[in-house]
Amino acid sequence: MKHLTLFIVLVCLISSFKHKELTWIAIGDSITYLNEHPDETGNRVTKGYMTRVAEKLPYIHYSNQGHNGWTSGGIAKEIEKLGLVKADIYSVFLGTNDWWAGRPLGHFSDYQNNTGNETVYGSFRIIINKLRSLNPDAQIMLITPMQRVDFVYLFNQNNNAFGSYKPKNGQYLEAFANAIDSIGRYEHVQVVDLYHARGLELKKLVKYKRLKDPKTGVYTNYRYPTFVDLPFNPDTDEYPYPTKAADKTYDGLHPSDKGNDLISRRVVKIMKKY
Repeated sequence: MKHLTLFIVLVCLISSFKHKELTWIAIGDSITYLNEHPDETGNRVTKGYMTRVAEKLPYIHYSNQGHNGWTSGGIAKEIEKLGLVKADIYSVFLGTNDWWAGRPLGHFSDYQNNTGNETVYGSFRIIINKLRSLNPDAQIMLITPMQRVDFVYLFNQNNNAFGSYKPKNGQYLEAFANAIDSIGRYEHVQVVDLYHARGLELKKLVKYKRLKDPKTGVYTNYRYPTFVDLPFNPDTDEYPYPTKAADKTYDGLHPSDKGNDLISRRVVKIMKKY
């Protein structure tokens, strides 16, 4: 009888420590979208960052609101059509497509004054307003864009873009990351700063880019920054990132398994406090 009583007490204690189930809606671009579409990475990615978070924190149940190629402006424009619902946690992982699209970052006053969807600051205000309206008590996490080297799409080499080592439309990607951080501090919400994260520096995104030597025509593995501005012909050249070239990304932009693991560990560090 004494042992039975002790067993019941232990079961009750364990049950009392069981974490409340939480819902998480992850809003983002292709980096978030690909979590559910590893085939679109050529199966170079086995698990995205959201799956990895849910494995570490199984009481958190996520919904994927990643939209391939979308900017914060696209999300803000369609915010009422996305089917967003009340959740305990919202994450917003956007910015890299805004930079590449040349969208104006704007000024912090655009966020403060809710000036509309013409600037990135304004777009984020629309998004966060919507999340607050769905659940004023929700936890909101902002995730800054990562740095990026030269992107080449695995299935269409004509879809390519230079990296964040130089400006696009007169703007550096770092300014977008800093803007998102400033919004987070203003709103008193958590920010996962991937742009400045250790392990996601430009030199660690790919091991090399495989290009023809301009003088000899022989394929050569060039490390960053040596490959910057070396010629690449998407119509005739081999794909420049063979599987062995992957490091934190597999194509210069999208996280590899190593990259997704790094992201997930930073997200878990915050979410386990919720």
